[in-house]
Parts: sequence; structure tokens; C-alpha cells
Amino acid sequence: MAQCVQSVQELIPDSFVPCVAALCSDEAERLTRLNHLSFAELLKPFSRLTSEVHMRDPNNQLHIIKNLKIAVSNIITQPPQPGAIRKLLNDVVSGSQPAEGLVANVITAGDYDLNISDRSIKASVPWYSNWKDTLMELKESSLYTATTPWFESYRETFLQSMPASDHEFLNHYLACMLVASSNEVEPMEQFSKLSQEQHRIQHNNDYSYPKWFIPNTLKYYVLLHDVSAGDEQRAELIYEEMKQKYGTQGCYLLKINSRTSNRASDEQIPDPWSQYLQKSSIQNQESYEDGPCTITSNKNSDSNLLSLDGLDNEVKDGLPNNFRAHPLQLDQSSDPSNSIDGPDHVKSASSLHETKKANTGIIHGACLTLTDHDRIRQFIQEFTFRGLLPHIEKTIRQLNDQLISRKGLSRSLFSATKKWFSGSKVPEKSINELKNTSGLLYPPEAPELQIRKMADLCFLVQHYDLAYSCYHTAKKDFLNDQAMLYAAGALEMAAVSAFLQPGAPRPYPAHYMDTAIQTYRDICRNMVLAERCVLLSAEILKSQSKYSEAAALLIRLTSEDSDLRSALLLEQAAHCFINMKSPMVRKYAFHMILAGHRFSKAGQKKHALRCYCQAMQVYKGKGWSLAEDHINFTIGRQSYTLRQLDNAVSAFRHILINESKQSAAQQGAFLREYLYVYKNVSQLSPDGPLPQLPLPYINSSATRVFFGHDRRPADGEKQAATHVSLDQEYDSESSQQWRELEEQVVAVVNKGIIPSGFYPTQYCLNSYSDNSRFPLAVVEEPITVEVAFRNPLKVPLLLTDLSLLWKFQPKDFSGKDNEEVKELITGEPEMIGTEVISEFLINSEESKVARLKLFPHHIGELHILGVVYNLGTIQGSMTVDGIGALPGCHTGKYSLGMSVRGRQDLEIQGPRLNNTKEEKTSIKYGPDRRLDPIITEEMPLLEVFFIHFPTGLLCGEIRKAYVEFVNVSKCPLTALKVVSKRPEFFTFGGNTAVLTPLSPSASENCSAYKTVVTDSTSVCTALISSASSVDFGIGMGSQPEVIPVPLPDTVLLPGASVQLPMWLRGPDEEGVHEINFLFYYESVKKQPKIRHRILRHTAVICTSRSLNVRATVCRSNSLEDEEGRGGNMLVFVDVENTNTSEAGVKEFHIVQVSSSSKHWQLQNSVNLAENKEAKLASREKGKFCFKAVRCKEKEAAMQSSEWYTFADIIFGNEQIISSASPCADFFYRSLSSELKKPQAQLSLHTEKHSIEDAVRLIQKCSEVDLNIIILWKAYVVEDSKQLILEGQHHVILRTIGKEAFSYPQKQELPEMELLKFFRPENTAVSSRPSVDQLSNLIKTSLHYPESFNHPFHQKSLCLVPVTLLLSNCSKADVDVIVDLRHKTTSPEALEIHGSFTWLGQTQYKLQLKSQEIHSLQLKACFVHTGVYNLGTPRVFAKLSDQVTVFETSQQNSMPALIIINNI
Repeated sequence: MAQCVQSVQELIPDSFVPCVAALCSDEAERLTRLNHLSFAELLKPFSRLTSEVHMRDPNNQLHIIKNLKIAVSNIITQPPQPGAIRKLLNDVVSGSQPAEGLVANVITAGDYDLNISDRSIKASVPWYSNWKDTLMELKESSLYTATTPWFESYRETFLQSMPASDHEFLNHYLACMLVASSNEVEPMEQFSKLSQEQHRIQHNNDYSYPKWFIPNTLKYYVLLHDVSAGDEQRAELIYEEMKQKYGTQGCYLLKINSRTSNRASDEQIPDPWSQYLQKSSIQNQESYEDGPCTITSNKNSDSNLLSLDGLDNEVKDGLPNNFRAHPLQLDQSSDPSNSIDGPDHVKSASSLHETKKANTGIIHGACLTLTDHDRIRQFIQEFTFRGLLPHIEKTIRQLNDQLISRKGLSRSLFSATKKWFSGSKVPEKSINELKNTSGLLYPPEAPELQIRKMADLCFLVQHYDLAYSCYHTAKKDFLNDQAMLYAAGALEMAAVSAFLQPGAPRPYPAHYMDTAIQTYRDICRNMVLAERCVLLSAEILKSQSKYSEAAALLIRLTSEDSDLRSALLLEQAAHCFINMKSPMVRKYAFHMILAGHRFSKAGQKKHALRCYCQAMQVYKGKGWSLAEDHINFTIGRQSYTLRQLDNAVSAFRHILINESKQSAAQQGAFLREYLYVYKNVSQLSPDGPLPQLPLPYINSSATRVFFGHDRRPADGEKQAATHVSLDQEYDSESSQQWRELEEQVVAVVNKGIIPSGFYPTQYCLNSYSDNSRFPLAVVEEPITVEVAFRNPLKVPLLLTDLSLLWKFQPKDFSGKDNEEVKELITGEPEMIGTEVISEFLINSEESKVARLKLFPHHIGELHILGVVYNLGTIQGSMTVDGIGALPGCHTGKYSLGMSVRGRQDLEIQGPRLNNTKEEKTSIKYGPDRRLDPIITEEMPLLEVFFIHFPTGLLCGEIRKAYVEFVNVSKCPLTALKVVSKRPEFFTFGGNTAVLTPLSPSASENCSAYKTVVTDSTSVCTALISSASSVDFGIGMGSQPEVIPVPLPDTVLLPGASVQLPMWLRGPDEEGVHEINFLFYYESVKKQPKIRHRILRHTAVICTSRSLNVRATVCRSNSLEDEEGRGGNMLVFVDVENTNTSEAGVKEFHIVQVSSSSKHWQLQNSVNLAENKEAKLASREKGKFCFKAVRCKEKEAAMQSSEWYTFADIIFGNEQIISSASPCADFFYRSLSSELKKPQAQLSLHTEKHSIEDAVRLIQKCSEVDLNIIILWKAYVVEDSKQLILEGQHHVILRTIGKEAFSYPQKQELPEMELLKFFRPENTAVSSRPSVDQLSNLIKTSLHYPESFNHPFHQKSLCLVPVTLLLSNCSKADVDVIVDLRHKTTSPEALEIHGSFTWLGQTQYKLQLKSQEIHSLQLKACFVHTGVYNLGTPRVFAKLSDQVTVFETSQQNSMPALIIINNI
């Protein structure tokens, strides 16, 4: 149970006190009424004795009584009505609420900190988090347990409003004060009248109520004297007369009213009455007008039995006693004589409230001074000492004597009881065996009742030993007689007496109480008495820390007949569970819920709400969502009933925002309830700020912001640039690529340096983008905010009139500031236009995004705060669009149920900072400014359209398309550039493209190339042309990826559009290619905030296989060129048709092979002239051989390093001019992309630089700079039409003898090998050139007759002249050694080639100058016929300035065979 102000040792004696009746004359009542008090009320604050009192027990032992209190009340002759008592108790409980402003009382139970006795409702429990703080405050105080003043008030009122009954005498009147005034005409006569009246009430059979203890009631005569108005001498005389008549022990002169009430303001006298009296001043009807006549008939007179002043409230710490109403308070009409309406007319709450208001200013005891207070106190002392206690002592003796004479066993009851109970005990029958004889009544003089009387008297004067003995005896008698009501009463009081005995000689007999409760409840059907038993027993058990037993007892008495009682007992049981040694917190919470439910049924809404709030503290956050929902729903309902609308909204909000496991129907009910309550709240303050709505959920971090217009859809052959849109998924890789492209073009524009203020353009901001800076938006361009909603409920939500909430500060960025703040949701459309979505339906448990637009019409700072909308539900099924609906009605396609207007803020948490040490050690978040754009001045806006843009190409296929550039803004744009990572994919044509119009034949065949018709005589001979790579945007340090768009006049005016041709070439690798274009442009008028703008386009091209080209180049051994210089080379080209038939390609025609080089050119085709048509069907391979010669010296001299010579060898009758667009464009682009690939660099770790130079020179001999362009046509059948496709492939030849390919080679992964661990002995890389490189240093060729006839029969030796030509291929002097001695020893070589001898010198040492050709005349000697290989000379070479001889044979060319014939 909860902590009580009084201990049980104080509570029980204060609940059972001697009762004294008061009977006043009209005059005496008038005197007390001057103080706004009745006589009984006047005595109330002084009714407790301030000192110990003594009396003697029947054994003449001295007995001390401490803190004795007496209860004085007016006589009421009607028993209290049960309905009136119920109402009184209800009012007492409802009037006692937790005191406001107190420190919240927190108790720690297990892992819980529970806030018990606070204004939890005010603090919006259970959702406030200050339990810990309050707990710390309370740690210093000694009291950790909760108090429940409403329960104590209820218990006090209940015990004092117990109606007097015949089976017990505790609340029967022991004495009667007869009060008359000294102002009476005949006071003594008045006393006689009063005495007769009392006798009549007690002994006349007409009055069964009130009850009197013994027939011989003590009468105590009190003379009231008004000091300020009365005659003191007369009073003294009358008092003397009284003493003569009634004796000094039986009368008293009480002087009051020492001052007049109008002087009350002079001196402030304490008012001890207010805490005892009903503050609402329901008057205690004791206004007597007709003397004794009125008194007898006044059913509304005060009765001590039902008064509420039993407790000494000085101990109660000033707890409010607002509702301590008199249980029989009835409506009092203005005429007191009519106030006999019976007890059923109980005051309504409203009239109560009015009287409370009217009487708040009443001062009690206004005519009394402190001396008067002392006089009243003295009077009570005198009455008790001289009147009441002697009377009680005498009565106990008489009763004791009667009992002893009845039993005749012993002189004393003590010894008697010992004898009765010391022998063998007879087992008591169980209650169930006993007959229901609760109706048995003893006559008043029955000896069994006399012992009960004696027990009650002893109990009232705190003589608990004697009381226990008497109760024990009486219990036995009653049980023998099977008078169960009497037995239960004796058992109850025996148990209490046993507990209260000083020194605790015996344990508390709880089974007595259990039996009594069971008897009262089950046999006697008297719940009031059973309840009293439970209240007393629970307090006793609690004082012994038997909380479990106390809880079981309290729960046992909960029943359907009284919700209020059940609620209070369940609440106390809950407190028992939490006060146990190991607190049972969940049981506490469960019983608080039960208590809250019963409070609610009893109409105690505030207490019900408090109980649910306290239970919520336990259930919250434990995953018991259904329990939480029930509690929150009830809290919401109760708060709404109590007009605590904010708390109601808060509770319903929690039902909705937690992941609810309720059914759809239940969730719908919750939502409707919430909307209903919410609507009421919003109606209270219609002009207040819009409140926050809990639904739907908004994932703030998923909010995306897009700056700009929506993308236009494709229009026929016109396809708009993809740019950026909200439909695209974020891809970190691609965003990085776009960033690099933009940086590349910005660097080119700014002469190779990226400016310090550069920041990549971001059109779409999301959680992955860098949002640390304020984004820039352009005036008159829409801003789209994508808000991610989620409906957690199983019922659909309908949002209507959904729009963005914003704040705007117009600013002039030129310097002047206009700090006007617009925070209107719909207003100021001339500043910011706001799009409103009229209906937005989110189905059950659906996530859905809404795209909301703003249209800025002014420059300044915009802050997007959140969204504003009407939240509602759908009613019924779909309805027809509201045709002819009333104005102002909702006319959407859904039938809207109830809806409320509110807002939700978009608050985005920035990224966690993790750079500095401080940021790493603490949790800090950076800003996220995606919702705070700065609106800047107008900028140009470019739109790009692609016309006839293909989606599929063959590898290497050339296709012509058109690009249209449109300026859709009001500003001119300039400096238009396009940048791409794949510049080899497209071209706008070189600078020469404009000057060279298309040839007629090209236009006839719709060819993308520039062609010229040739005559057949020039076939297979190269046609020479040249072009500079600078014209095609390559070379001179430029970035080939950044291509300026050739706009006419370099400016695109507002509204203007221009179409440009664009050639595309299919990438060399088959598959799907994503090619990113980034268009860059600037405003003609420079803007301070935005320097440039970009437009993105991603082209997706699917390429299929066409031709594979591989080529090699090797030195020619012939020297038959015009110059006589050995500079010729052979180029072998293999072309394979790898196309599969699915593409519909019938065959490929190789129409032309061109070369492009700074130093070499193709001269002619070595192939047979008949094969003019070079056709390749599927999977066929063709082989071509061409002769290449060096460019002429004079041409080479006049050409700068950027000039390339193009040579075309034609296989048809049309020459494609390879040095013009687009052929040269794509060639240069592929060349530049090839050059960008990393070349294998020589290691520089050698010791001597001279060796490096030597190696470099030797390498150069094997290098060649020749590029081959294969131009082809493909014939395709598509939809029974034949199309001709064109294309070109490039092969870049770098090294003699090394095969080169037109398509990228796949790197084969090396096979897995075992790891070898060893110490490298020499880290220096070998500086020796490779065999291939050395073989190209000196070119050798032998000149001799192919066959030689010799008459061997005439001359046995045959001598053949042979010329050995040595050609230095390097640019340095070379020392050469020619060794003619045979080193071949293998028999195979001898067998194959035969043996011959060189005659003359066997070794020659020569020095060849740079590129010099030297001839040696040799003689070969043969002895018989045969075929001989003359290629046996070994040639050694070294650079003249080098020591090292690179010994390697230079004869690795083809064998030189000679046939020797005999004639």
C-alpha cells in the first residue's frame, strides 16, 4: 500500500473514539453562529487532549490513556442513507487530487524509476523524461514511497460515516452535552427542557436512531456566556445554581465571543477550523428557530456518526480537505422550517460549486480570541477528566461486576478467561458449516452484549489487553449461539486489539480478520463492514511489511457492487506489489490499469487518467505494443473528457506513430478518434500556428531537390538530351565521371587551371551529394522537392491540398539588403509560386514520393521548411468526380472523411564530421543545406536535341546525325563546348569541313564521306593528300576530349536554335556502351554567382561485330627505289569478317585502304590486279600486301610536325578523301586515344647514360610510325530493303615485325604459379637491347643470279660473283664486322644447303655513316651442282662510340638460295 500520513498505531485509535452528543438551545446556537460555526464545530479543533489521562481498570490498576480524542456531534435522528454516503465518498475522492507544484515523487523499483504522486497529467506523462532528475532530488529526502491522499481521505470519511449498528457499540453515544446560553430568560428551565428532549430521543420507541451506549447516558450541562454582550454576574449566578443542582462534576461555564466580529480585521487570529470544515460551505443545518420542537424534527441536524472530523489534521501536513462533506448534507431551502425534505435531495455538483464560490470569504471564529481558544480547550479537558472518564470507568466496573455475577466463577474476568481458554479447546466450526443466522438479534440487556459493551469501552480508552480478553470471550459466546454478525464483529475487534496490545504479547491473528471478512461478505452480505475489516487489516499487514498478504486481501474485496471501492483497493494493491522486497513492477502496472478502469466506471476521470499514466511508465518501450496502444487510447479518451486536449492529441499520436500491430479496422478507429480530437484542438485556436501532424512518416534524409525544368519527352526522330532528372537513380561512379568531365572542361576554359572557387554543378541534391554549401537556383526556373512519405498504418491516408512550406528573404546581391521575411504558406505568389497537389493517396503500408514544385520569381534566399497538408481518411468506396458539387466542397475522386490541417517539418541531419581529432572524439554533424537554395539572376538555358541518333551500330560504322541546340531562356549563351571521355565516338567535323562541300556522288549514295570519282587507270596506286591535325582539334597541347561546338558567330541568342551535323563511329568493342556528353556553356553577361552551366547527355549505343583487322610491317630487301635508298617496307593487312548473320549484314566490301603518317606512305598494292573487288562474306578472311615508302624529303621538310600525309589505295571507282571530315576526324581521335595509353618505358636504373643512348638509338631503328585506315561498306538487308553501311577501322603500326590490331586485345590472365622467395642478386635491369631490335640496326641483302650454269667437266671450280649490300638503318655511325667463316656445324644444315666456300678475305671491318649504304663484292666457290644457301655471312655491329659489341647475327632474313647447274 501507499505511504500514509498516519501510522496504523495512530490511525486505529483515531478511527474509534468516544462519541458525545450535543443538544443546544436556540440562543446557545445563535451565539456560536456568530462565528459561522455550530457548537459541535466550535469544539472540533480542540477535541484532542493535550496531556495524558489516567483511569483505573476493574482490578484497580492505573491505566494511562495517551492522545485521547473525543468526537462531539449534533444529534441526528435519521440513519444516514446509503446513497448519500456513496455520493459523499465519491466527492471526497474526486476532491483529493495530487497536489500541484510538488516535487514529483519517484520510487525506484527494480530497473524502473516510477513517477507516482505527481501531476503526471500536467507533465504529459508518460512521455516526459525527467524521472531521473527528480529521482536525484528525492534521494536527499527520506521518503521514497508514494502517498495517495485521496485514499486516506476516503478511508477517514468511510470510517467516520459508518452507521451505528446493534451488534457493536463503538460509535454509540456515551454522553450528551446540554448547552444553553446565559442570555436565556430561564436558563435552568431550558436545561430541563433539553434534558427531557434527550431522554425522549433515547428512550422513546419512535426513535431508533441515534444509538446510545447505555441507558444511563451521562448528561453534562454547559452554560455558554457571550463575554462581549452578556452579563457576567448573571452568568456566574446561574452557574452557581447549576453547580447546586447538577454538582460541580456535571456542569461548566464556557465563556466565548470575547470580541465583536466587526473588529476582526484589527488582529489576525488563527483559524483552526478551516481544515476541518467543508470549504464549499455546505452548511451544517443546525439553525434552530422553534426551540426543542425544531430540534426533534430537524432531520438534517449534524450527527457525529457521520462527521468527518475524526482525524486530527494537524498531523496531515495541511492536506486539502475540500471534499470532507457531511454525508447527510441535503438541500436547504431559505426557510429552515421547510428543511425536512428527507435525505434524498443531495446537492448537485453545480450548486455545490456556486455555494463554494459564494462562501469563499467566510472567516470562522471571528468573535473568538486566543483566550477563548484556551477556554474551549480547557472545557474539553474538564469535561473529559471530570465527566466522561469517570463515567466510563464506572460503567466498566458495573459491566465487569455484572459479568462476574453472571458467570459466578471468579472475582476477576482475567482469571475467568484464563480458565475458559486454558483447557482443551473445542475445534471451531468452519464458517461454511454454520447456519446463516446473521439475522439473530440479542435483546439490549443480553449478557453476551454486555461483555461486548465492556470490550468496546475498554477499546475506546485504549485498554487493549482487557478489550482483547472480552472480545475473545464474546466471540466464543457468539459462535456458540451461531450469531454470525456478532461473532464477526468480535473477531474483527479481537484481531485489532491483539495487534495494538503494548509489548505485542501475541502475534497478529490475521485468520480472525479473514474469518470476519468472509462472514461479513458471504453470510451477512454486509460489504461495508467487510470493507472496514479489509482497510484495517491491510494497514496492519502493511505495517508488518506483509505486502503480498495485504495485496491479496485488497484484491479479494474488489467486486461489482462498488466501482469506487474496487478502484481504490486495486490501486493500493498495486502499491503493495511495488513496495515488496523484490518489487513486482509488472503486477503493479497491471493492477494500476485495473484500478484506472474501475475509476473510469466510477466517474473518477482524473484518477483513471492518473492510473493509466503511471502504468504506462512500465509498459512503455517494452515491445508490448498492443498494451501500449490500449493504454494510450484510454489516456487519450480520458484526457479528452477532461478537456486536456493537448494530452489527448499526444496520446492518440503515439498510437499512430508506433509500428502498430493492430488490425486495420482498429487502426482506422484510432485514426478517426485522433482526427476528431485534433479538430477540436485546432478549433480552439484557429489562428494559431499550424500543429505538427504525426502521419504519414517522412523520411527526411531521402528528400531530393531538383533545380530546373522537367525533361521533354522524345518527339518523333527528335530525342532530347537525358540531362538530370529525379527518375534517375544515384550512381556514385557516374557522378564522379560527370564531375571529372566538368573539371576537365573548366580547366580548358581557364587555360589549364581549375579556379579556386570552382564547385561542381549539382542539379539534383540527395543524401549522397555534397550539401554543405547553399545550392544555387535560377530565378524563373522551378525547384522540385521530392518528399518520401510512408504510411505505417493498414488504412489508406488521403492528403489533400499538399504543398511546400517556405520562408523567403528577397535580396539584391548587388549589395543592398532588403530583410523582408515572408513566411506565408500560400501568400506572396509574386515572390514564390507554390504548386499544390489537390489529392495524394497513400495506400496501406505504402511508401510513396510526392514531387512538389516552387517557382521563384525573385532573387533572394529561400528556405524550404516542410510540407503543409490536410490529413484525412477515405470514406466508403470511390465516388464519381464531383460534378456540380457545392463551392468549397471537396470534389476529388476520393470521398474524404474527416480531415485536419497541419504541417510536418523537413529537418535533415547533415553528415557526421570526422576530420579533426575533436570531431572524431565527439559526435558532431555538419550542415545539410539542400533545402536552403539561393535564387540568383537569370541565366541562359540550353536544350539539346539529337535527330536520327542511332541506337545500334556495327563496330567502326560511321553514321551521320544532327544535333539541334536551342536557347530557351531570355539570355544569350556563348562558349558552347562538349566534353566526353570517348572523343573517338563522335565529331562535328574539322575546320575544313565547312569549306569542302559534299561531292555529288556522296549525296547520291547518302554517304557520310567526302568522295571523288576516279578513273580506272589510277587503281592500286596511292593518291596522296595531306592534312594538319590542328585542323581537327588534335595536337598542339590541346585536350582532344574538349570539343568546341562550331556555333555560327559563337553566340546563341534567346529563342534561337541551330542544327549541326554530327558524325558517329561505332566503338571497336562489341556490346552496350554508355557514352557521356557534357555540354558546357556560359552567359554573355558574366554572373557573380554562377560562372557557367552544363547539360548532360548519356547516349546508349549497342555495337555488333563487323571486321577484325590485323597488320604487320617488315623491311623489304629490294633496293629498287628511285633514290637507290633502302627505305622500303612491306605492309601485310589481314581483314576478317567476324560479323554474325543475325545483324543482317550480307557482305563487306573493302573499298579503300589509306595510310596516314608523318614519314611513311603506302605506294601501291602488291596484290594481283585482277582482285579488284575485295568482298568478304561471313567468316571470310582477306589478305592484302602493300608497299610503303618514305615520304619525299622536300615534302617532309616543308611539313611541320603536325602535318600528316594521307595516301589512299582504292579498290573501287570512288576515292574517299581520307584527309577530310569525317574520316580524318575519327583517325585523329583514335590516334590521340592510342597515344594516351601508357607506353612501355625503359628502365633508367643503368649506370652509364651512354649505354641508354645506345639502346635508344638501336630501338629507333625498329620503330615505324605508320597508321592504316581500312574503309569499308556493308550491305544490309532490313525489311526487304538493302541498306549500305559505311565504316572505317584503324591500325596503328609502331614496331617492325610486331603485329598490330584494330580492336583492343583482351589481357589474358597469367596462370597461377607457386610463389618463389629469393634474394635478387642484381637489381639493375639489363641494358642489352632485344634480338629483334638489334636485327633492325643493319639491313643486309645479297645480290646474285638465281641460277648459274657452269661446265664442271671443263673447270672443276665454279666461281660466282655476289654483292653484299649493308644499309645502316640508324641515325648514328655503326662499326660493322662481316665474318665469312662457316660456323654451321650441324649435319642438317650441311645436308640441306650443301657446302660451298667464300674466296678472298674472310673478315671485313667497316664503318657505316648515318643511313649509309655500302656494297661488298664477294666470290662464292662451288665444287658441284646443287642448290645452295648463300645467307651464311655473319654480321656484327656496334655503335662507333660504344665499347660493347652487340654480338648478334644480322642474317635473320630469308634464305638466299642459288641453283648451280652443269652444262
